Amino acid sequence: MRAALVRSHGGPEVIEVATVDDPEPAEGQILVEVAACSVTFPDLLMLRNMYQFKPDLPFIPGSEVAGIVCGIGPGVQGFSIGDRVLGTGGSIGGMAELALVRADSTVALPESADFAKAAGLLYGYGTSYHALADRAHLAAGETLVVLGAAGGVGLAAVELGRAMGARVIAAASSPEKLELCVEHGADDTIDYSSDDLKARIRELTGGTGADVVYDPVGGPYSEPALRSTAWDGRFLVVGFAAGEIPRIPLNLALLRGASIVGVFWGSFSARYPERNRRNLETLVEWWCEGRILPHTSARFALDQAADAVETLAGRRAMGKVVVEPQR
Repeated sequence: MRAALVRSHGGPEVIEVATVDDPEPAEGQILVEVAACSVTFPDLLMLRNMYQFKPDLPFIPGSEVAGIVCGIGPGVQGFSIGDRVLGTGGSIGGMAELALVRADSTVALPESADFAKAAGLLYGYGTSYHALADRAHLAAGETLVVLGAAGGVGLAAVELGRAMGARVIAAASSPEKLELCVEHGADDTIDYSSDDLKARIRELTGGTGADVVYDPVGGPYSEPALRSTAWDGRFLVVGFAAGEIPRIPLNLALLRGASIVGVFWGSFSARYPERNRRNLETLVEWWCEGRILPHTSARFALDQAADAVETLAGRRAMGKVVVEPQR
């Protein structure tokens, strides 16, 4: 099969397309003909050898795939050849014509599902739903502030917050990105390239502050957002797309009776596969009902895998970026 291959660490330019052996499904695994593989921020970190999971070289990037079942390993039940599915095999292996996924991290897709849009459900929506439902216990009527709101996980958080009945304030770095957030359900917006983030949150909440802050960005935005939480607020640490892990004065949590809550969907899905499966089934159901509308901003052929990752690295992505190996 053909696959995007990383033989040395670096930027997106180290990705090459090569022919490698077809994988064979082992116990508990499913072999999928990949129609779409999403590009995620951990992919970029693994290229640079900066992620918590450090795969041995060479490796195939890509963690979430949508496609058609073409092989079933021993012990797998509930799936058949030809099924349309969404799944993950872990942190790598997806940017290829064929990929192995874990049966316990795979869900069926309806016939009407667009594979490219489906590929954003697992990581982006899976992370955001776990964050908002399991970790923050977001309630209807609360105020949710989403940083990096036009990115893959951020836009998912905007949609899910709205679907869960919250008032959603989207924060992003340009009017174009904020326009997309409004189209996907944001009630109010903050352009943190020109607005004072802390002051604007306080203004939009009448001085009360945000009940929940969803932060996949880090860097200079975390502290002012934490300073803008309401009493009993929940600050969700999702990631550090800005590249800097902030140093937070812990007295801020004390003064607001606030909780700083870590969100690591990958570990959650591995530790609690059945809970994760139920979350994913909920997301597919909400998608079919039109409560969420996954947005794919760019699609690339396998030969363009490096360009796909560069789109994410250059912060030009709005919504999901996907690689389509069968193009």
